[in-house]
Amino acid sequence: MLKLRVGVIGLGVGEKHAEAIARIPECELAVVCDKNPTALAAVAGKFPGVVARERDTDILDDPAIDLVCIASYDDCHFFQTMRALERGKHVFVEKPFVLHEEEALRVRAQLRSRPNLRLSSNLILRRSPRFLDLRQRIIAGQFGNLYHLEAEYNYGRLEKITEGWRGKLPFYSAVHGGGVHVADLLMWLARDRVLEVSAVGNALVSQGSGFGNFDNVVAVLRFASGAIGKLGVNFGCRMPHFHAVALYGTKATFLNGRDCAWLYTSADAHVPPLILDTAYPGVHKGALIASFVAAIQGTGEAEVNEEDVFASLSVCFAIERSAHSGLPVKVNYV
Repeated sequence: MLKLRVGVIGLGVGEKHAEAIARIPECELAVVCDKNPTALAAVAGKFPGVVARERDTDILDDPAIDLVCIASYDDCHFFQTMRALERGKHVFVEKPFVLHEEEALRVRAQLRSRPNLRLSSNLILRRSPRFLDLRQRIIAGQFGNLYHLEAEYNYGRLEKITEGWRGKLPFYSAVHGGGVHVADLLMWLARDRVLEVSAVGNALVSQGSGFGNFDNVVAVLRFASGAIGKLGVNFGCRMPHFHAVALYGTKATFLNGRDCAWLYTSADAHVPPLILDTAYPGVHKGALIASFVAAIQGTGEAEVNEEDVFASLSVCFAIERSAHSGLPVKVNYV
């Protein structure tokens, strides 16, 4: 089988993409791209023989490139994804893969017109050893029936929206950019879909900074199974980046911590919880690319497929609408 020739656009987290691709035997890391010449030279220098380009179109329009990994600024994702698909390339794109619902609809239509092409996004929490272990326990029946699920995306990096490029975009959503991780995580763990959301938000922490959207959002979720969920996105918290996850089932309760998690199987205070010390987050940021390559070549399944990508962001679109309208919103799956 011929190797896939791969180009990487954006060399922040894209450097991790390049590292992962260089380790996949079925791939050839052919070209890397960044508008910053210093970053471009630094990353290209780590991969002998790889071509360095400053213009994204040099990759997007190159007929010799089979797969494009997009890790540019969020407002570039839509243009780069569409151009890559239009030119017959598979796409692995950082989240959020687009900023707006109408863009997601156009990407969906393009994929339907090109059924031979694949798309995935970097919903990397699925590869965290702790959450992989948790999902296996759920599937094995250790939790009984899940009835309440919580996940908070505690970013702790307010400067990313008050001083960085995100805050300079005409529109940036903390829900789309961060909440998408935990929206996907909850649906993946529950093996269920969210039907409706009801959300509130504020911007008290970023007040006066010029940032034009909520930096803190809380949403109540209604799952198809009848389970209830809570999803939080908090960019201004005074704590290091953390994914607070709590699952409540009829047989067990899971609480995530930094160094370990706790699995409770009894309400008796004298019965200690099981300590789960699997690694968290414990995952390389390019870890999903190998399974995506296998799906492209027909030798395996992508750990995050097209349906997963659209589903998680569809929930986030609904949360954003609900937070601004003050009304419950049904999830319209793109």
